[in-house]
Amino acid sequence: MKPALLALAATLSIGAVAASAQSLETCAAHRQRGRFNEARACYSRLAGSPDPYIRAEALWALRQYREANDAFRLAVQAQPASPHYRVRWGRLYLDHFQKGDAVKLFQEALEIRKDYAPAILGLALAAAEGFDKKAVELAEEAIKLDPKLVEARELLATLALEDGDTEKAKKQADQALLIDGERLPAMAVLAAIDWLALPDPTPQAPNAWLDRILAINPRYGEAFATAARFLVLNRRYEEGIAFYRKAIELNPELWEAHSELGINLMRLGKDEEARHHLELSFRNGHNSPATVNTLNLLDSYKNFVTYRTSKSVVRLHKKEHELLRAYIEPELLRAIDLYEKKYKVKLSEPVRLEVYPDHEDFAVRALGMPGLGALGVTFGTVVAMDSPSGRKPGSFHWASTLWHELSHVFVLTATKHKVPRWFTEGVAVHEETAIDPEWGDRLSPDIIMALRKKLLLPVAELDRGFIRPSYPGQVIVSYFQAGRICDYIAGKWGFQKLLDMMHSFGQSKSTPEVIREHLGMEPEVFDKEFLAWVTEQTKRSVDGYEDWRKRHRLLVENAKLKMHDEVIREGNAIRDIYPDYVEAGSVYELLADAYLAKGDKKSALAELDRYARAGGRSPERLKQLASLHEEFGNQKEAAKALQRLNYIYPVQDEELHRKLGDLWMQLGNLDSAIVEYQAAVASKPLDPAAAHFRLAQALHKANRREQAEEHLLLALEAAPGYRPAQKMLLELNGKPQPVPTKKREQ
Repeated sequence: MKPALLALAATLSIGAVAASAQSLETCAAHRQRGRFNEARACYSRLAGSPDPYIRAEALWALRQYREANDAFRLAVQAQPASPHYRVRWGRLYLDHFQKGDAVKLFQEALEIRKDYAPAILGLALAAAEGFDKKAVELAEEAIKLDPKLVEARELLATLALEDGDTEKAKKQADQALLIDGERLPAMAVLAAIDWLALPDPTPQAPNAWLDRILAINPRYGEAFATAARFLVLNRRYEEGIAFYRKAIELNPELWEAHSELGINLMRLGKDEEARHHLELSFRNGHNSPATVNTLNLLDSYKNFVTYRTSKSVVRLHKKEHELLRAYIEPELLRAIDLYEKKYKVKLSEPVRLEVYPDHEDFAVRALGMPGLGALGVTFGTVVAMDSPSGRKPGSFHWASTLWHELSHVFVLTATKHKVPRWFTEGVAVHEETAIDPEWGDRLSPDIIMALRKKLLLPVAELDRGFIRPSYPGQVIVSYFQAGRICDYIAGKWGFQKLLDMMHSFGQSKSTPEVIREHLGMEPEVFDKEFLAWVTEQTKRSVDGYEDWRKRHRLLVENAKLKMHDEVIREGNAIRDIYPDYVEAGSVYELLADAYLAKGDKKSALAELDRYARAGGRSPERLKQLASLHEEFGNQKEAAKALQRLNYIYPVQDEELHRKLGDLWMQLGNLDSAIVEYQAAVASKPLDPAAAHFRLAQALHKANRREQAEEHLLLALEAAPGYRPAQKMLLELNGKPQPVPTKKREQ
């Protein structure tokens, strides 16, 4: 083609694109003003455009994702050097829950133009979905490249409000409005800030920013959905639900809001209504992983059994409910009774506890998505947590998790959820070891390194360590710091001081205000005094960690070479440098093995006892400790060692329950023996006849004759010729009994 013709074609093409762009702007203007029918008709006309890019944008607006994807592919093929087309295609993927594909397209756009701000914004949006701190850095980078990139300002406002920095959030939203005075997302952030400042926000509360929003778009339900999201992030679920309801009332086609409403209704145990909104969202194309996963989880509830008391509702999986109920329900009721007295709070409804044998099911329950690293989560009076069977044996202390989460129930109830994350987590961590010094997590290498590098946050900023960590392991460090702060306050001023602070937080006071009011000092002074205390508490382990680590590595090698004397000498030298280390290959275990190899069972027992008191959780080691105690005639200590395992891993272990039942029988503790023999029966024993017979014996000694007879019959059903059961049944009734037989298979 001749140059003149090329120029003419280019001019015509540019003109066509400009005209199409104007058409897209017209459609967007209808949507901006809440004229949804007009917008839909406008986009429908453009969906037939010969320009694949215009067609893609129109189809995307019509939620025809597959067709829009095909059109974007054609647009990129036609204009391979256009970073804009790739970014818009990536935004389609991001809108359709395909973050990996979106990121790839944003990166391709940056390969074409390395300083293309919209592509960097796309990466920031992708990072923001996972609360990644890079989201802030990327958004700021995009603004440096294009100060008028209004969406980047809105993202920074949102991220700041997630971190609780209302001043920064307001500043960024204001900057967005200086660029475009009708930016509804920026106004929605400002409206949310005003709502969140109220003691008891409701959708009906006067809000000047909402008035401005509705003057532009009377159907902009996203304003309420934005506020709902921030309320939920602050664990104010009831209020968040009210705002999601208002968002849907304003615009019934906000399918994401339907999904979020469903997820949050489910968090509060309102499963049927939750299903309605989730299914409605899914049927209308909002097939986010959270929506799909939560619907699948609701379907799985047919596999659970529910137990109720006046104070509790416990949901357990059918495959383990008979075993776990005997441990979990009494522990839950014990915790409720103790916390009612300790926190001086009376719950108005039963605590609902859900226990999941599949960790990914628990993760979906907690967040709507799999992959959660936590062990438990609390929504008001609803608690969800992993089952012991959902974790590797010895890696999870379910009772510690239960007490931790139940502390949240009381603190959140007492404050109406108006409490900073650091405080409620800190109190819960404090409670783990308050109930038993062996419970709770120990000083980990991550924490030691943070202490060495002085990475602890000021108390006024500690929430940031939970929400948007700036280095690997910071969430764990933040739990440790919050817990130790509460330990420090309770130790220096008494537990009542924590209750006083809790009630002040319930009055919407900030951390600095509460520190000044109740501890009589500035937050900076508190930080200095706390840091000195925690440094002294951890000094030996922190200062000696590197030396301990090198010597421990050599200790492991010597153990492999069976150099027992060297292991004993060096193990005793380094054990107390880092006594919190109870993971596999701990010094306690290496010493115990070396002592046993030399025939010194008494010293081995002492090391394993130290291991248990330090919080060691290996089922094999605790059983080994029990066996040694029993060998030395210490039945009570042997039972205590095995009882620890009921709080760690009571499932899939018939031997544990049988052995502990025998010990309780020897010690005359019939009630505990019955519980253990019942657990042995529920553990699907290899010899069910013997298991039922042992339980029958214990029941008979406890004068529970009818139940004893029931289990004797079950023993004989399992093994019709089982003579001990026949004999005992005869003795109970004074006459021969017919032996039950199994029905012949048809």
